[in-house]
Amino acid sequence: MTIIRDANSSPTGLAIIEKYEEAVLYLYPILQRCPRGHGNVRDAMMAALFDQIGLFYSAAKSRQPSRLYAADANLATLRFWLRFAVNPKLRILAPRQHRHALRLLAEVGAMLGQWIKTAKGNG
Repeated sequence: MTIIRDANSSPTGLAIIEKYEEAVLYLYPILQRCPRGHGNVRDAMMAALFDQIGLFYSAAKSRQPSRLYAADANLATLRFWLRFAVNPKLRILAPRQHRHALRLLAEVGAMLGQWIKTAKGNG
């Protein structure tokens, strides 16, 4: 796969998207197999999962720290949905899947935290 970089985006923004793609590629098939009875939860999780990409690009293009905070808030929302999905009453995600997804998101969160710290220093 060839990656084409956008000259107007910050390098950090693109690196974080590449890392986030790993989480999406892991979670997407799991959510697609979610039972029909949990369709609303699946749809909310999918929306949060894919909205995040737009938030990263928006933050990279605008270079506004407030956009980074919006991306951070959406990551927190996604973590909530993951906690909700692993609940033993629902069993949408297995505990092992939950741990792995959180690990992937933690890497993205660390990158986002560094990006926020850098943006605050420049502002």
